[in-house]
Amino acid sequence: MRIRNSARLRRTALSSCALLAVGLLGITACSSDESSESGDLASLPTTELPAQPATGTPVKIGLITLEGGPMVSIPEIRVGAEAAVKYVNENAGGLAGHPIDLITCKEFEDTASATSCANQMVEQKVAAVIHPSGSQGGAILPILTGAGIPFVGLNGVAPAEMMSPNSYMLTAGMPGVINSWAAYAGDHGAKKFAIAVSNGGGVGAIVQTFAEPVFKEKGVEVKVVPIEPGTADPTPQLTAGLANQPDAVGILGEGALCISVLRTMQTVAPTQEKYLVPTCVEENVVKAVGTTAMQNSIGFTAVDPNSDDPDSVLYRTVLAKYAPSLSPAGYGSSGYQSVLGLVRAANGIQGDVTPAAITEALRSTKDVALPAGGGITFTCDGTSFPQLKSICSRTLLVGEVNADGVPVDLAPIGA
Repeated sequence: MRIRNSARLRRTALSSCALLAVGLLGITACSSDESSESGDLASLPTTELPAQPATGTPVKIGLITLEGGPMVSIPEIRVGAEAAVKYVNENAGGLAGHPIDLITCKEFEDTASATSCANQMVEQKVAAVIHPSGSQGGAILPILTGAGIPFVGLNGVAPAEMMSPNSYMLTAGMPGVINSWAAYAGDHGAKKFAIAVSNGGGVGAIVQTFAEPVFKEKGVEVKVVPIEPGTADPTPQLTAGLANQPDAVGILGEGALCISVLRTMQTVAPTQEKYLVPTCVEENVVKAVGTTAMQNSIGFTAVDPNSDDPDSVLYRTVLAKYAPSLSPAGYGSSGYQSVLGLVRAANGIQGDVTPAAITEALRSTKDVALPAGGGITFTCDGTSFPQLKSICSRTLLVGEVNADGVPVDLAPIGA
């Protein structure tokens, strides 16, 4: 296919990256399909996995994953999902006793490929579709809804993913970031807060609309500082945005935005406390800005890869056995959490595992432990954010960022 307007394509891709970064609280990136992760798990404790193979008839579960596109490709998500499936089938007794037959389709972060993947899932008669990350939920959901197939994701990006009765987002996503930032700021005496946000697709206005009432409830004034994707030097925006001397600054966007904002803050606000999402504590970001820039930072995330919590130990053990190339702190966590989260929600099903049975199981979830979630739970009855009924959790993990750029001593916040 001929690309008629490469500049337009790049703008579209940058907007998608911004939306992904806003939506994804586990890990995400806009990357090539080359893995940048090390697989060194040797220094972290693991455990033994039981031999408990699934014995029932296979159940088809669809996976629509970002991979192979010209601007966005995250194969680690698929690898993490495949590792979770192997664990479920060989060591955890299956999904309600049934081995999972994973039907994978790769979408390129465009409507055409996402629509094609959704149609393939209907043709394959899958019992549910997992879409760990991506901004194409609006294209995928109507097709699945028409076929009665539940749609399970990790973080909502498209409005339909956060509001559809057929959609189940297991973590808090962008609303959870705002909610947790406001809770932490209020608990620590902040009166003014600024959010530097990647403004691709007009995300800044969305964040401002959602954030104002949430922060106001905690007694904190909030100001959004929109920065266009690709801005190498955001000094003018930050200088103006921080003129009212906020008590803390949140950074919400892809790795490139994190780098440019953290570098600039070393000049315009070197001692400012910073609230960071996972894209801002990636290894490449820390290397680019240096450890000094990471000082006075608080990290917020939905995955606990490094602690001695039994669920985190299990996560590392599964990766060590079935996906040794992946780092537990890397992108594979999204696939792992999505697959195993669905399995935990559906394990009470009696009889055939059908789309209707999975839908009922998801709607009945109550305080189910998010895999490798450090104590986060999900409840998919529409009560976590009443205005966004598809989001199943309000809670994130928060911890101070250490000298290596890693959030440590994580604790739940925002419930």
